[in-house]
Amino acid sequence: MSLTRIQVQRATTVSPWTRDFRHLLPVPKHFQNRQTWFDPITKAVRVKDRIKYWNVVPGDQICIRGDTRKTIHEVLSINKFTNRVYLKGANLHEGKPYKTPVNRSVHYSRCMLYIGEQVLQATSPGEQSKAISVFARRVGARDPHWDPILYRWNWKRLVLATDPYTPKTKIELEWPQPEEREHKEPNPLLDTTPEAVREITYKPPVFSLSKLISLQSDVAEKAYLKMLFNPSAVPFDTSAPMEVHLTKELSNPHSRAKKQARWQAAVKRKSTLFKKFIAQELKNLNGRSIRDARAEAAFKYRQKLEDERKSEKKRRWLTKDRLAKMDRKSKRKARKADKQKEKLSQLVLRDAPNQFIPGKSARRQEA
Repeated sequence: MSLTRIQVQRATTVSPWTRDFRHLLPVPKHFQNRQTWFDPITKAVRVKDRIKYWNVVPGDQICIRGDTRKTIHEVLSINKFTNRVYLKGANLHEGKPYKTPVNRSVHYSRCMLYIGEQVLQATSPGEQSKAISVFARRVGARDPHWDPILYRWNWKRLVLATDPYTPKTKIELEWPQPEEREHKEPNPLLDTTPEAVREITYKPPVFSLSKLISLQSDVAEKAYLKMLFNPSAVPFDTSAPMEVHLTKELSNPHSRAKKQARWQAAVKRKSTLFKKFIAQELKNLNGRSIRDARAEAAFKYRQKLEDERKSEKKRRWLTKDRLAKMDRKSKRKARKADKQKEKLSQLVLRDAPNQFIPGKSARRQEA
């Protein structure tokens, strides 16, 4: 399993969930050496420096390590190939409308997750208690497991050290919850009324029985078949509703469900074909072992797939335009050959003193 260039270039994601660990695969060197106007250099850190379990995800609130003001930022997106965390609202080109907005990014190691506020009790009678922000200086991943229902990896984020120090350690941090979708209030000018939804607008077409031949009528079989194969032309009415059975023909053949159904049918056919070859070889061993018979069946199965691939490739190559071009070329060659043959058959030599005519010479020798 290898990475593609587009996967590395689009590694920056806003999803907080880990679906796989493909970011731990090595990036080919030629991805990072070539640069064009449409394909910039793909940057990635070494594999041993990448992070497997990301505890800083989009939606978290963090503080940059070393910031004395303890400014809280929100994570916008992350890049697991470069170990960079992009912050929301921190535009590097602010005030420069002629430049593309670029969000500020920091390294993963400089991020401290925001835990909450802690109230410090007053130590002296005149001093008042104040609230300070507490950040996670070190976070660990516990109990990583695959969730087959949500189709992602889950683990617990435990705070192992805090800044400032708090006696309570191993605090479990909750994952950021996605924002609820805002549902706008219904607008009578834009929304469909319930009466219009419940209204039945489909009206099946009315078929004319006058053009059908009744079974009780005394019509000859020949006339009946003639009516079936040569129906009279009926003018098309654009106002008539569409038949329900046309939905299958007019539906999109490239939908995900149809492509998946075709793929499943192809996989089932290959499996059935392989079992058929094995059963045919095991039926007639002819002194071979079962292992050799299965190996020969696998070889014939691969040859069959290769022949089908070549025939399908040739069928796709023979398009309508190519067939028309080949037909024109063959006709042109045939016309050229006919003209050349006709020219040779109608060839006449002029009389000259030193000509040799085989027929006349043979008759002279006989005489």
